[in-house]
Amino acid sequence: MTDMIKPPVENLNLPPFPLQAARKVRVLVVGDVMLDRYWFGEVERISPEAPVPVVHVGKREDRLGGAANVARNAAALGAHVTLAGIVGRDEPGSVVHAMLGQAGIEPALIDDDPEHPTTLKMRVLGRQQQMVRVDFEGKPSTSCVQALTRRVQTLLADHDVLVLSDYDKGALAEVSHLIDSAKAQGLAVLVDPKGLDYSRYRGASLVTPNRSEMQQAVGPWRDEADLDARAQQLRTELALDALLVTRSEQGMTLFTEGSRDHVDALAHEVFDVSGAGDTVLATLAVVRGTGASWRQAMQWANRAGGIVVGKLGTSTVSAEELS
Repeated sequence: MTDMIKPPVENLNLPPFPLQAARKVRVLVVGDVMLDRYWFGEVERISPEAPVPVVHVGKREDRLGGAANVARNAAALGAHVTLAGIVGRDEPGSVVHAMLGQAGIEPALIDDDPEHPTTLKMRVLGRQQQMVRVDFEGKPSTSCVQALTRRVQTLLADHDVLVLSDYDKGALAEVSHLIDSAKAQGLAVLVDPKGLDYSRYRGASLVTPNRSEMQQAVGPWRDEADLDARAQQLRTELALDALLVTRSEQGMTLFTEGSRDHVDALAHEVFDVSGAGDTVLATLAVVRGTGASWRQAMQWANRAGGIVVGKLGTSTVSAEELS
């Protein structure tokens, strides 16, 4: 493995991927930890009990999801990664612990509530097509959230970047305290948001809503000029360094003070978009942690997102693949 990887032809204005610098970046990922469980099989008949396909399962696979997938993607790019979140004292929680160890991610997980389940998303696929998804989840107790906040505050001094992965499952109920603590220690804070109340993310370095989330936050825009005005107003109101709107097939648009940058989508074939936002967020964090500009971080994140949507399920992109 070399320390300097050549840029992709689609991004000739990018410098080589900073792999050597990425290996020195310390990323703390905090948020809603999940386990993605896949059952793969074949569909050959319809059930006599109801008009639904019968899937004969031949393969089972578990993958880290949610904030854990963000952490896995950051580790795949060479960074040192710690994951803080809330899991249950159950079989999925044990699997999460084991998979974090296999990925080289330092766990800082709270499992104080024996009644709280690990968030589990189980997908059944027939012939590589998702047939159904079954979710198991529950909101964590206040005491677990407070314990997570305290744990994170003890970890901040040993990291360069704080990444907050919000899936609205409850782990980030005290997100504003985490942002304030991280900023006080000089960390860059990147947030993947959820919900309508973006005031809870005030003071972060970067917030990354997708197109739908941006519309929920600021309302639908008439044209690009209207989007620019609404985005800059939101960025100013929240005191953000930057706001990145991920727009699926329309690419990504970055808003900083007095500036707007855009990159077109690079995906050649879209197979599965699940987890793509996690890959984008992780790439932004690692590249920004090397000292690169927000614009360069966006370009690499766009490249990584274009690769990961060509894979099945929640997946990672390595530094080698970016070349």
